[in-house]
Amino acid sequence: MDWEAILHSLVQLATTWGIKLLTAIIVLVVALKLIGWLKKFIRQSPRLDKLDPGVRSFISSFASIGLYIVLVIVIAGMIGIPATSFITILASCGVAIGLALQGSLSNFAGGLMILLFKPFKVGDYIEACGEAGTVAEITVVYTVLLTVDNKRITLPNGSLTNSVIENYTAEDIRRVDLTVNTAYACDIEQVKAVVTKLASAHPMALAEPAPMVRVTAHNDSALTYTVRVWCKTENYWDVYFDMTESIKKAFDQNGIAIPFPQMDIHVKSDK
Repeated sequence: MDWEAILHSLVQLATTWGIKLLTAIIVLVVALKLIGWLKKFIRQSPRLDKLDPGVRSFISSFASIGLYIVLVIVIAGMIGIPATSFITILASCGVAIGLALQGSLSNFAGGLMILLFKPFKVGDYIEACGEAGTVAEITVVYTVLLTVDNKRITLPNGSLTNSVIENYTAEDIRRVDLTVNTAYACDIEQVKAVVTKLASAHPMALAEPAPMVRVTAHNDSALTYTVRVWCKTENYWDVYFDMTESIKKAFDQNGIAIPFPQMDIHVKSDK
């Protein structure tokens, strides 16, 4: 046995594989850096400011996944795995993974539907799937919400597209609805005049549509009024809280009573 020839072959093989492996590692490191730079460019480049933030996030996620797949194929070819064989294996694995991840594919399709029909965008305050919050990010398979108490909620896009979505900030103006109770002895026209004056005087309330105050129910111990005030969407909660506080103060100043639940008890004697 020619040990010298065998050793020479092993050295040559190790050298060849070493060079391929070293080259593959260099390409891998450089490619990962480039992919990271591309994702950052898509998210932060001022040249793409015209794109919706949700579209930018989606493009970034989709592009990174595609680039990672291409990178794996290139690295496999560099270390000597035939591209055709690798692609065949990858396709077979893709079918198996696709069957196992049908939910994820549904979420991917849901992400495309969200970007196409735009029921909401980044920055909108929505309620869906039993959760509510401001849309922080729209990715390939999920949407991220931030709640008012700063919790981070991740919702699958497939579930979002199959549920009712309430978008509270899609329109420029919103209506503030309040319910007020007064005693039956209070004058209806006085109550309406006091509340209407408050609504009309609020600096954030809109003159058109005009505020509305009407009696909407005769309850056991009170008259119920519905108050409707329109405002800019961003001023909704300011108007809501201001009106709630101001109505109580105005009622006190004008002698308008807010009744408490009461019950009349009659005692009957057998004597």
